[in-house]
Amino acid sequence: MFAFSPKLASLSALRSLIVPSVSQISSIHTSACAQDGLLARMYRRGGPPSHECTKAKPISGFHYFSGIVLKTMIMHPRKPNSGNRRCALVRLWNGKVVTAFIPGIGHNLQEHSRVWVEGGRKKDLGIVRAKVMRGILDCAPVKKEEQKHK
Repeated sequence: MFAFSPKLASLSALRSLIVPSVSQISSIHTSACAQDGLLARMYRRGGPPSHECTKAKPISGFHYFSGIVLKTMIMHPRKPNSGNRRCALVRLWNGKVVTAFIPGIGHNLQEHSRVWVEGGRKKDLGIVRAKVMRGILDCAPVKKEEQKHK
């Protein structure tokens, strides 16, 4: 702090230290046009603009992650594509829940099955950001269909 001096004894002297003058305030607000827009936006929206968080990858930093299947479901792809995509809702060991695509034809996954999940999204399925690894833990490998002889 500062030492008390007799010059600051009057109330007006103290006030001039704490409250800025009108010329100081006007120089702050009229410094730049872009600043005026920002201040107006801050006033309207009730504070400084917050930066939105990007969607972090659930398996960032790892090649695969272990998890337990909560539910298996069938999803429908976006507009130009058609068909049914088999997916699973998986709770990873870090506590996050992800929707994972099950590749290949047919699967044996049920609720409480243990699976390994790797990163990688499916473009025609909006919320899918992971894939189940086949042939590891409780997920059976893809069956090779035998060629039918005519």
